[in-house]
Amino acid sequence: MSVAGKMRFQVNQACLEQTTVKCGDDSTGSDCNLSWMYSPVSIKMKETWRSRILREFTPGVTRLTLVADPDALLLEERILESIRERGFELITFEDHVAFRYAYESKFRSRWDRGEQTDLVVVLRAPAGDLSSLPFDLLQAGRRLSFSLGDIFPNLSYPVVASLDRGDLDALYDARRRYAPGQPGDNATKEFVLRHVFEIAPEFIKQPSDLLRVLLRRHYRGQRIPAVLDGRFIQLLRQNSAFDGWPLETIIPDREVFFTFLQERWPVFLDRLAGKKESTVQEDKKPYGLAINGPLDLPFDHHDIRVYLDNLFLEGFLRSVSHEHADTLSQTWVSTGVQTGEAEDRRCRLTRLINNLKSALPAEDARHGEWFNFARGWAELNLMAHEQENPIDGKLTQSIKSLQNQVDKSFTSWLARRYAGLINLPPVPPVMLHHLPRFLARYAGEDRDTKIALLLVDGLSLDQWIAIRETLATQRPNLLFRENTIFAWVPSLTSVSRQAAFAGKPPIFFPNSLQTTDKEQALWTQFWVDQGLSSNGAVYARGLGDGSPERVEEMLSHPEVRVAGLVIDKVDRIMHGMELGAAGMHNQVRQWARQPCLAQLLDLLLNRGFNVFLTSDHGNIEAEGCGRPAEGAAADLRGERVRIYSDRVLRDKVKERFPAALEWEPAGLPDTFLPLIAPARQAFVREGERVVSHGGISIEEIIVPFIRIERKDI
Repeated sequence: MSVAGKMRFQVNQACLEQTTVKCGDDSTGSDCNLSWMYSPVSIKMKETWRSRILREFTPGVTRLTLVADPDALLLEERILESIRERGFELITFEDHVAFRYAYESKFRSRWDRGEQTDLVVVLRAPAGDLSSLPFDLLQAGRRLSFSLGDIFPNLSYPVVASLDRGDLDALYDARRRYAPGQPGDNATKEFVLRHVFEIAPEFIKQPSDLLRVLLRRHYRGQRIPAVLDGRFIQLLRQNSAFDGWPLETIIPDREVFFTFLQERWPVFLDRLAGKKESTVQEDKKPYGLAINGPLDLPFDHHDIRVYLDNLFLEGFLRSVSHEHADTLSQTWVSTGVQTGEAEDRRCRLTRLINNLKSALPAEDARHGEWFNFARGWAELNLMAHEQENPIDGKLTQSIKSLQNQVDKSFTSWLARRYAGLINLPPVPPVMLHHLPRFLARYAGEDRDTKIALLLVDGLSLDQWIAIRETLATQRPNLLFRENTIFAWVPSLTSVSRQAAFAGKPPIFFPNSLQTTDKEQALWTQFWVDQGLSSNGAVYARGLGDGSPERVEEMLSHPEVRVAGLVIDKVDRIMHGMELGAAGMHNQVRQWARQPCLAQLLDLLLNRGFNVFLTSDHGNIEAEGCGRPAEGAAADLRGERVRIYSDRVLRDKVKERFPAALEWEPAGLPDTFLPLIAPARQAFVREGERVVSHGGISIEEIIVPFIRIERKDI
């Protein structure tokens, strides 16, 4: 139990008095009479949609609870955290064989030994489908069911079901506060737009109003369901002020929206510099716009200006050269104008550091907040490690201080939330093992859809930005839809990369956790289980040099629909790196300038593949804290992590390295016990500096997940 959980428990214990609470029918034909103790002191807790669910989970009532959860409510990360704090463990019932393995090995065997555990088995189906579970579970388990229809009975179910589960808090509060009655589909859509996403279409009357709404949405990476976007666009089209605006693309599509702004930024700078009059908005040819729509945007409106610095500093927009750069750099637009001066870089770094300090996610943040933070953190790392222009000591110290804060906060957050991420639904994917199921759902029933997953071994998010900049120069017609995803802990290739190709947590392939030789078999088996023929899914590794002839030959088979491709060049650069993080960035840029990756993308896109790129882990520069004198005790000896099969052995090594982290094996076999090196340190000779992986820094754990396509705008 966490410290916070213990504190809550102690508060509740202090207020106890005997009473009996009847839970009612639990669908098994019996009442559950629970003895609780309440003090005479009244503690009134605010009811939320979560509290309606969590009150059903009292430790010790029954060792097995079966839950019908068609809307994945129990898989919301704060629900998962609360259930785990109460001592429950949760597994989903999806694949019969995989479930039976986990159930028998982790729970049934412990019950047979007389140990007490509280297990929740979740079935993503209506309550009536619980009867499809194995007979032994039905005999032993208490049955529950939860659905959005029960929690939001008066609102349109399809609209509510389309929402991210984290948005249900605002909707629940709004429903109680405003009592909307029984609205239809359109009225529900407008109610959700207004009270969940703070979008009131009736108040969007001019371009600055719309840009403010879209900037807030896309900067945050806010996911708004397509059904709501459709209604929003429909209402905006009633306003002639937006005639000619490409609403259908810039509203739902983050990349197109920022491209729309990027193309019009030079136009605004020209007007600001007095080079041209605002009447140039009718002449679109000199600017070569790819996206139709108004030429001149009100970037200087106070509601828009507040976003611009962050957009340029965090890489959403790119600064541009301008003939009046000297003059413009002295104004509020300086962040968006290239000067090429060292002082300009120093100023950008200082402002980005300050931005990131204020944006550091809180202890109870949802995972999306860390995803958003990671992007700005990657931009800072990239800018700080430009080898040609080292930064001064004062700025280096500021980055180091922020780095310490980030490491501490991220480690604490992972310890609380990581285990819950494993069971989140795969759409959108949050962890690497979600990817195959996400891709399968992306393809849907269309057997003509082709998918390629490019896994660049060892690629961190900041190094991806360097690659993207190079690819954008080599292939200006490429569009990068950028997201992030969590690697596995420990961030080792044999753990994280295998999970990405298996589509399962590592606990389901315990015999190959020290090798990657089973990846092809795991990848093929997943797709065969999805209905593809054994020839429909191909796999190759060792890519990253030379021409893609080997891949071209593989893809020539007419049955191939899915390709899993491992590019290991970055990992090889990392393990031979002697020049630290700056040298790593330099070498990755040099590799990206070679034609290999661009040619591989050309091949895949020309053959009609939907291309997704990701990484199994990132990397950091670390300083040696000493090598454990462990003999043959460690099963796996990484520079940032050691793996043991015995807790006593791990505890003995930790005595010498008290700052090392004993990571509990969430999603891993019970005999796979990581000891992770302290922050920014490695188990190598003291004082030695290496670029490595295996730990839990934000650079190692949050990695890129990119869809690459050709522009069609």
